[in-house]
Amino acid sequence: MPGKDLQDLVRRRLWELARTADDAARLSRWVVPPETLKRMARTGGTSFISESLAEFLARALEVPENRVRRAAGLPRIPDDRESITTRPHLRLIRNDDQPADGRSGGGAVHRDHPPDHL
Repeated sequence: MPGKDLQDLVRRRLWELARTADDAARLSRWVVPPETLKRMARTGGTSFISESLAEFLARALEVPENRVRRAAGLPRIPDDRESITTRPHLRLIRNDDQPADGRSGGGAVHRDHPPDHL
């Protein structure tokens, strides 16, 4: 189901990158407006894009263009970035009792699931 796959990709990558729809729109050079990105990430709807938007959406989500094309049900193209992996980003969360210099090993890696809504 291409619409849901694209919706899941947008929601998951915005969450993984801790990026707002406005940040992603800026990275797409404003070709994909923030309102469109918010709508695409919303749970319960469907999302479709044209072939001309795939490149810009991929840039906004920091994924290879063919990953966006596959999620959107669009034909694949030759893409040099196709072999790039886009693993979830992990965030380091400091303990409150950690010294201000940050030298102790008191941090913990924390990863949650993306929210159902943005």
